[in-house]
Amino acid sequence: MATSTKTARDTVETMTAAGNEAFKEGFEKTIKSFNEAGSFHKENLDAVIASATAAGKGAEKLNADTIAFAKKSMEDTVAASKALTSAKSVQEMVEVHTNFVKSSMDAYLAQINTVTDLYAGTVKDSMAPLNARVSAAVEMVQSQR
Repeated sequence: MATSTKTARDTVETMTAAGNEAFKEGFEKTIKSFNEAGSFHKENLDAVIASATAAGKGAEKLNADTIAFAKKSMEDTVAASKALTSAKSVQEMVEVHTNFVKSSMDAYLAQINTVTDLYAGTVKDSMAPLNARVSAAVEMVQSQR
């Protein structure tokens, strides 16, 4: 009987030790996962902040460029108006007007190119941190397979 009691006790101790070890391993993995998730979410938040910062800087640059363009356009219009009113002949008026229209169109097309480049750069810069986080998420999912 003593032998069977000892065997039963050894079996219970072995099972308890195995259960405790499995619980400990599971608990450690859970804590590690929580820590990794917290770190991952912090990095996501940092990426959103970096993205918003880049977008804000792009908007500031766009605003500054637009204001500068509008100011120069107004100055050019005033100068052309003065030149038109001081023209000595109809021929001179037509030349002043033609030059003004040509230079205005050239400036407008240059501004469109500037704005397009600025938008493209802003989108690229503001999406880069988010794209990096998506790549990190994909890598994390693939590493769990």
